[in-house]
Amino acid sequence: MNPVIVIFGANGFLGRYLTRHFTRQGREVVAVARSRKGWSGDGMFLEWDGKNPGPWELALEGAEAVINLAGRSVNCRYNETNRREIMESRIDSTRAIGRAIAGCKTPPKVWLNAATATWYRHAEDKPQDDWLGEPGEGFSCDVARAWEEAFFGAMVPPETRKVALRIGMVLANEEETVFDVLRKLTARGLGGTMGDGKQRISWIHMEDFLRAVEFVVQSPFIEGTLNVTAPDFPTNREWMKIFRESVGMPLGLPASRWMLKIGARIMGTETELVLKSRWAEPLRLHDEGFRWRWAKAVDAVADLQSRRGLQGFFRAAAGRSAGARVWLPAATR
Repeated sequence: MNPVIVIFGANGFLGRYLTRHFTRQGREVVAVARSRKGWSGDGMFLEWDGKNPGPWELALEGAEAVINLAGRSVNCRYNETNRREIMESRIDSTRAIGRAIAGCKTPPKVWLNAATATWYRHAEDKPQDDWLGEPGEGFSCDVARAWEEAFFGAMVPPETRKVALRIGMVLANEEETVFDVLRKLTARGLGGTMGDGKQRISWIHMEDFLRAVEFVVQSPFIEGTLNVTAPDFPTNREWMKIFRESVGMPLGLPASRWMLKIGARIMGTETELVLKSRWAEPLRLHDEGFRWRWAKAVDAVADLQSRRGLQGFFRAAAGRSAGARVWLPAATR
């Protein structure tokens, strides 16, 4: 029997790509989500409500890996209702999975739980690594801490390795994602510096995200928290310049804080998502031997231009191999 990978939140942005990735690797994938809407169609689908027991628990028995990505999108206004749903969706789902693993006769080998690079303080002066990074303040940081506390507080058998993935901004050429929004704004001449432009961007190409998750699943000694980002941290000023050059737009209207506040309200989101500096250094991934295929933002953005949507992304990946370039030190690429 092929190894089983159970993915919660399988109908979301990251879940769709992970489900397709592991299916293509020959794994038996169980996709768990609240509804089939958004599901890629890969693997076997099971429905859950994000907090209560159900048939989905049976899929965890003897699984090679359990990957939890469940949680309400943070791309919204932080009113009281949305704040509560953002917090509860992460904590309830994590606790439910923990209880199910605790009841397994043959527990999963590893449990990967999504976390966020937002855990760290607003940092423009130095990177925040997995070992010594300093926690931040505010609602987003409160969510990040509570999420990890629920994960590491879950009493599961010692056979199940636990890893919290502090994920940066994942780039893929997908509708309504960060990449898509920035590309469209830039093409309309609105891709200038946001705020003072000094805030750092922690990001990772979708291909490297998928490879990093698989790397962690197959690395029996990785436990605890792990920054899942690229080893390149452009400022917002540099970041927007990369997008302007990628679409051939020589000019970009800058946006001050007050302009961003108005725009965020119109778009139904929060300015924090573009103004907070995220500088999460993937020190542990590097030290464990992971090597990035897309270590520089300018290369990642250029590559994704022609890889539109889920189908286009994997079609392009199938047409080439990693080659020796993946194993070269980042400084030489």
